Amino acid sequence: MAGSQWELPPELCCRPMAFVALTGLDVVYNAVHRAIWDAFCANRRADRVPISFKVLPGDHEYPKCRTKRTSYEWYIPKGILKTGWMNKHLNLVPALVVLFYELDWDDPQWKEKQSECATKVEIVRTSLQGRNTKVAVVLIQKKTPLPPGEDLVASERAQALCHSCDLSGKSLFVLPHTDHLVGYIIRLENAFYEHAQTYYYTEIRRVKSHKEFLNKTTHQLLFVRHQFKIAFFSELKQDTQNALKYYRTAYSLVHELRAHETNMLEIKTMAGFINYKICRLCFQHNTPLDAIAQFRKHIDLCKKKIGSAELAFEHSAWMSKQFQSFGELFDEAIKLGLTAIQTQNPGFYYQQAACYSQDRKQLALQLCQVMAGASYPSPDPLDTQGAGLDFYGQRPWRQGQQSMLADTDMEYTTLLASSTVLMELIIALLSNAVAQFKKYKCPRMKSHLMVQMGEEYYHAKDYTKALKLLDYVMCDYRTERWWGLLTAILTTALRCAYLMASIKDYVIYCMELLGRASTLKEEQKSRIEKNLIKVLTNEVPDAEPECDPSSVSAARSLWNDRMALAGSNELTIEVQDYIPFIQCKAKFQSPSFHVDQPVQLQVFLRADCPHPVSFGKLAVSLSNQVRYNQWCVAEWSGQEAMSLLPGKTTCYNFSFVAKTEDVGKKIEMTGIEVMLGGDSGRCVFVSWRGAGGDAASAHEALQASRCSRRWGRNIEARQELDWDSLTMQHSTMIISRVPKISVQLSHQPPALTNEMYCIKLTVQSQEEAMAKDVKLTAGLKPGQDANLGQTTHVTLDGSKVCDDSAPSLLPDVPLGELKPGEKLEKCVYVKCVSTGPRVFLFHVAYSIDTTVEGRQIMCKCHKDETVTIETLVPFEVSVKFVSTKFEPLDRVSVDIPFLLMTDILSSSPWPLLLTSSSLQLLTVTSNTPQLQSQLQEVVLQTGECASECFCLRCPPQTNINNTVATGQYLLSWRRYVHVNGVSLPHVVLEMVPLYIHADLPSFGRVRESLPVRYHIENRTALVQEVEMAVEPSDAFMFSGLKQVRLRILPSSEQEMLYNYYPLMAGYQTLPQLNISLPRCPTFSTQALKRFLPQRIFVKPQGRQLDDASIAAA
Repeated sequence: MAGSQWELPPELCCRPMAFVALTGLDVVYNAVHRAIWDAFCANRRADRVPISFKVLPGDHEYPKCRTKRTSYEWYIPKGILKTGWMNKHLNLVPALVVLFYELDWDDPQWKEKQSECATKVEIVRTSLQGRNTKVAVVLIQKKTPLPPGEDLVASERAQALCHSCDLSGKSLFVLPHTDHLVGYIIRLENAFYEHAQTYYYTEIRRVKSHKEFLNKTTHQLLFVRHQFKIAFFSELKQDTQNALKYYRTAYSLVHELRAHETNMLEIKTMAGFINYKICRLCFQHNTPLDAIAQFRKHIDLCKKKIGSAELAFEHSAWMSKQFQSFGELFDEAIKLGLTAIQTQNPGFYYQQAACYSQDRKQLALQLCQVMAGASYPSPDPLDTQGAGLDFYGQRPWRQGQQSMLADTDMEYTTLLASSTVLMELIIALLSNAVAQFKKYKCPRMKSHLMVQMGEEYYHAKDYTKALKLLDYVMCDYRTERWWGLLTAILTTALRCAYLMASIKDYVIYCMELLGRASTLKEEQKSRIEKNLIKVLTNEVPDAEPECDPSSVSAARSLWNDRMALAGSNELTIEVQDYIPFIQCKAKFQSPSFHVDQPVQLQVFLRADCPHPVSFGKLAVSLSNQVRYNQWCVAEWSGQEAMSLLPGKTTCYNFSFVAKTEDVGKKIEMTGIEVMLGGDSGRCVFVSWRGAGGDAASAHEALQASRCSRRWGRNIEARQELDWDSLTMQHSTMIISRVPKISVQLSHQPPALTNEMYCIKLTVQSQEEAMAKDVKLTAGLKPGQDANLGQTTHVTLDGSKVCDDSAPSLLPDVPLGELKPGEKLEKCVYVKCVSTGPRVFLFHVAYSIDTTVEGRQIMCKCHKDETVTIETLVPFEVSVKFVSTKFEPLDRVSVDIPFLLMTDILSSSPWPLLLTSSSLQLLTVTSNTPQLQSQLQEVVLQTGECASECFCLRCPPQTNINNTVATGQYLLSWRRYVHVNGVSLPHVVLEMVPLYIHADLPSFGRVRESLPVRYHIENRTALVQEVEMAVEPSDAFMFSGLKQVRLRILPSSEQEMLYNYYPLMAGYQTLPQLNISLPRCPTFSTQALKRFLPQRIFVKPQGRQLDDASIAAA
């Protein structure tokens, strides 16, 4: 059977659309006609009606209509469905023929053109004789027609034209060729679509009318045929729901047919066609579950309809095509918006199609062996003299026969001869499946199918592609540790590499098949190891088992050519991503080495092959290749080559001296290389990246760590190294030499703000040689809060207070040289402006000469000491303003004396010596000739408080509109001499027009005169009238003016004298003096009372002393 037999016909797979033929258009030479045709065909969007247009000449011959059968009594059908029937109704027999004719209503040659149009319509009808095809006429006019009923001439001529052409009024159309051509075309399409719908409806009724003439004894095939035709016409009519219903009926009728070997293929073919239509419509209706259920039902019904056992390969081919077709339908539906899932996607159907194609290939090969002596029939039964099959699913040599007898010899021989190479088909199906599984994230299914693709390429002798696919998949199987599957794939890959004579690939796969991941038997590994040794000695290896003999001979010649080539005897193989038969692990013996110690590393090798293996060179590559690689090479030659015993671990040690410029840097292993073979043969350099390990090492290390406790119990009992317990250390750090000096810090914490805090540094050498170039870095340790760097200042000069320009860290202060045992002292002074903890760093660095393994090197050493110092406030200063009577003031009067009181509260844990205090005044002045410190040489203990008082006055020229700054209060204190400035608070000023003060004794005595003199001073530039009145008091009698009215000149003073006579002892309230200023009504006279004394102490009356008493005293 021809290979194309399995392809679904294109007319079955396409979307059926109503066929409308357009005649009378000259699309080549007439621009107007070309524009009309382009409007029909170009830019057909989804919203336009589904019509298939075709331009045909007016005298086109349509397929002849067969004579209608009046009776089916003696009719025996020869098949189910003719091969040309669907194409005939899709592309040959139109539902509507449209005649285009250029004719205007006012054409001067109307009669002649009317007759010509009627003649052309008659020609079309003659060509369609016997068909129900509709005919319509479209008049191409240059002018836009008037609305219906307004153009009487057009109406009359339209009726006359319909009468002469035998057309109904609905079949005559007018197409104005104007700017709105596309809009008129779309309206025409809708009218054409209605005519086409009528035609297909008529055809469906015509087919249904045949049912009453049929019987189920001889006309079973016709029942299926008619249901299929009705469903197809329904699709053309775009009635997909009814089409699906009739397809389902047809499918049920197909499986009711009597099946035998001669018609089995035809039944399956039609069942496949109808199933395809049902599934397609289900996807179109967005019911994918119905489509999947229908396909499963189809497979269940047809998978056992094999027919003859010798034709099982043909059945497998048909089954493969069913799965492939459904997968394509599924994929197409997904592209149109359907959502698939991981467990239900087109990949499974493509995979199953590939499996049936593989079964087909195997069955065909088996049948070829059975029928090896059969000859091909003559004449050629496949040669149909250029004519195709009459009915779908029939044999070319047995068309139209429904007999149950078959020529079996011709069946097998002919079909087997037509079986072509199926490799391309299988690979295409597998490739489609791989793409789907990749899309839906099914990695294991993808890998499995890629292995099958590689095997197909191998059987097709395309070894390059086979090796590429297998090599890609092996990475996944190594990662997931599917050792059995990996071994099988490696075996196939090894055959490909041998047949290609690819030396590098052959060596890689041999090494991996000899490794611990291989599940081959010992004898198989021995054979592979011998072949590997032959390649290393430049000999041709033996052929791999199960290779095609013809391919083996070609491979041997390729191998001979490869071995004869000069200059290609060195191979480098990176085995990091493989699992070779040599395992490698390396480690530095310590994560870090001092620069005066030799750097030591170990390389462990282990062989997993069945026989010992020798190598001639072992090299370790480090990150600093120029300096150290020469010290990490071990090389042997000739008979001295090192040998690795199977299952034994061998250790190789290397050491070198690090350079002083690498201090603080990391040295890493970048690779390890083992050379197999020798100069006389082929050299294979097996290379590991980093510190060794391969694709399986990570998981093995994890397993070893989990059972480390179990191994730890008996580790002393094992004599040899345990490979799994070995860990890799791929890098080490070179650190500076251990310093042999002592650094001691002496200080008295905590520090106080703004003091020069002394930290004494003592450095003593314990080296055996002289320490050169000793340098000190001292100050605030980097990495702390940035604000601390701005409030911390470090200096070596403690004789004066450092300012804000001093740095927070002093770098590289030279200290000279230190002899063995010598001691050096240095004082560092720190000034902290703010409180809080600070970490200070003292870094002492020096150089010294030393010897390492006979080499003289100069080492740079350093010793770091850090100290955390808390900074506290030494004391708190509070300031307040009071009157001369020590009463609190919220504002100060201009040119009136007041007192400034300061309180110093010590919060220092150390005693503080207040050496002096002073005022720096700005807007106010002192009321005393010279300010003297009252706290000089005062010592304050923790929690003690010291106070002093200053009498100040605000000059009269001071601006009284705002608050004013008074100045600063300066304190000198120590643990070390230090002046601390405290800003004084601002005061509020007020202007008083009158100032009054009193002169009176410090105390009085009962019943003794107490003179009181009041001084009233006018502070204004005006004459002030003053009204004074003295209020009586129970404690005093007084003499003087009780009430008086005075005038006081500007800047002058008036005195008033009163004699008070105390009546009671103790603190007594003086008679109150009330003063009012008529010319200053806004001024409160209460403010004047704060200038007057309110109380006085009165002593009791004493007795008179005589002269004797005085003498005795």
